[in-house]
Amino acid sequence: MFAEKFEYHVPGSLAEATQLLSQYGDEAKVITGGMSLIPLMKLRLAMPSHLVDLRKLADLKGVRESGGKLVIGAGMTYDEVSRDKTVLAKCPVLAQAAAVVGDVQVRNRGTIGGALVHADPAADVPAAAIALEAEVTLQGKQQRTVKVSDFIVDSLLTSIEPDEVLVSITVPVTGRHTAYAKLPQQASGYPLVGVAAVLEMDGKTCKRARIGVTGLCGKAFRAASVEEALAGKTLDAASIKAAADALASDITDPLEDPLNGSVEYRAHVAKVYTGRALQQAMGA
Repeated sequence: MFAEKFEYHVPGSLAEATQLLSQYGDEAKVITGGMSLIPLMKLRLAMPSHLVDLRKLADLKGVRESGGKLVIGAGMTYDEVSRDKTVLAKCPVLAQAAAVVGDVQVRNRGTIGGALVHADPAADVPAAAIALEAEVTLQGKQQRTVKVSDFIVDSLLTSIEPDEVLVSITVPVTGRHTAYAKLPQQASGYPLVGVAAVLEMDGKTCKRARIGVTGLCGKAFRAASVEEALAGKTLDAASIKAAADALASDITDPLEDPLNGSVEYRAHVAKVYTGRALQQAMGA
């Protein structure tokens, strides 16, 4: 099926982009990689009258370090993030998550900002972003910063305004004890379950843990019960299993997806992959 007719805009600056979005309001959609929007348009589930293409905006590219944090341009593709030397060295879990998104074609076109704005409940990057306590910078008439945990409201729903552009994602510099583990749906590469683990360690003792989970509920979420079970514990096979089992307390309103496994199956697999992510983070 073909998309409805639309007018195509290629702004030369961020200011021009936000002006176009303000002018056309709900009739306009932003496009960068188009990995989510184009299929929806072809199915006529989305029918914007105006497309605003941001791919040429230098403001949305690059990685820089500032005050113990990395500021990553929202227009960076998954592939660029996964191979960036600064991200690999200073925030490896984000590079790990980006490296296993979809397939090669998707990773070469899709963007990290697009992943967050689209807010697919089964997407890799939101789990890592939530575990990192990441923030997004939005530019409209004014600039504002929002925590990713607040930005993603529900399935396919965020707090971005019609005239705003997601400019960058800010994540902390982390230690090496991080990991992302997923069970992919074989046809699409989407995670049936994906778990990001960020650990602060003192020897073998976990001082603090941040765990992000995707694929189970309407949006990615922090596994607070797992984090609590890990805090102050010496991590070994028994303590990791006990913490992973605590994930059951964090699963609320799980998605019904019988074609890809029952709720009970995916809840069980989530505990398994939480354990794997923790083991991989410990072994780093």
